[in-house]
Amino acid sequence: MYTIQTLNKISLKGLELFPRDSYEIATEISNPDAILVRSYDMLSMELPKNLKAIARAGAGVNNIPVEKCTERGIVVFNTPGANANAVKELVLASLFMSSRKIYKGISWVQSLKGKGNEVAELVEKYKSQFAGPEIKGKKLGVIGLGAIGGLVANDAVALGMEVIGYDPFISIDSAWELSSSVEKAVSLDYLLSTCDYITIHVPFNPKTKGMINKEKFEIMKKGVRLLNFARGGLVVNKDLLEAIENGTVACYVTDFPEDELLGNDNIITLPHLGASTPESEENCAVMAASQLRDFLEYGNIKNSVNFPNCELPYTGNVRVIVAHDNIPNMFGQITSLIARNGINIGDMISKHKDKIGYTILNVEREISDEIVENIRAIEGVRMVRVINKTK
Repeated sequence: MYTIQTLNKISLKGLELFPRDSYEIATEISNPDAILVRSYDMLSMELPKNLKAIARAGAGVNNIPVEKCTERGIVVFNTPGANANAVKELVLASLFMSSRKIYKGISWVQSLKGKGNEVAELVEKYKSQFAGPEIKGKKLGVIGLGAIGGLVANDAVALGMEVIGYDPFISIDSAWELSSSVEKAVSLDYLLSTCDYITIHVPFNPKTKGMINKEKFEIMKKGVRLLNFARGGLVVNKDLLEAIENGTVACYVTDFPEDELLGNDNIITLPHLGASTPESEENCAVMAASQLRDFLEYGNIKNSVNFPNCELPYTGNVRVIVAHDNIPNMFGQITSLIARNGINIGDMISKHKDKIGYTILNVEREISDEIVENIRAIEGVRMVRVINKTK
């Protein structure tokens, strides 16, 4: 029986993937095998002794102590792409809002309440102040062509925009899914200098923090419209406000409000609505649950932020799983120890991600507790699990 603690409300579509005869799921479990979480802040939480994995039903993991988990051999999963369509749709809506002054127009019309028969006349008289350009035929720059950026780029092409993308780290899968009409930017500066609209879809990390700053604003075309549905820290607010003041940025739309951005007529702030759809919540829950179940039952890893992707078909006998430092001869020490005990290894795989290694071995008979402890005693080993579905 596996135990899973839920720290937030998780969609039933995800929870239903766990068979009730082999899983106990509740919010009050004190020492769970795994945790399912959305936005709950785990940074100061004492990690349970028995904890093997944390699955975040969403993309960001800044609420999870990833480094501490890695030290303990705890696998942290996220769900990249599960909410991509929801964010994409809000980005497309924001393209229109940034152009046509829809938001301002709605607010102004609401202010006419009580004007009676004058409303129609006032609308005709003042509607010109909310005029704006069409997006068809304009150039959109997409920074980051992953799950969300790729969808935005493809749909913008379908809407008649000229799309240019920049992503030096684009995966092969993402590249295959990208429309052939999307132009590849030779550099970020080239994209910034030629586009009428720019949308940002890159992860927030030390390398990308403040990537859109005074230097970059000076490259942009006058009257550019900038969208940020990735993370607030990617744009330097002080430099943004200066760019708005001098006319470089005609409109900034972001899903990450900050006090200094509020009250500016050229900034539209949304309350982090990107993934706030029932479909997105269900997709994230299903993806998180599927990954967690595959790990608990078979040791396979997919979409972990701190461990490598590592999957091996289960032969139906016994499986040994080892999380360890990525150092020379680690794999050799593990396999030699098993072989010295007369146990044949039927199949195996070993992967690494940065400083962390992960090894799966299918063996042909049971592994004793003594052998497990000997593997655990190898310097650099962080976690050992044995899965035996023959019992």
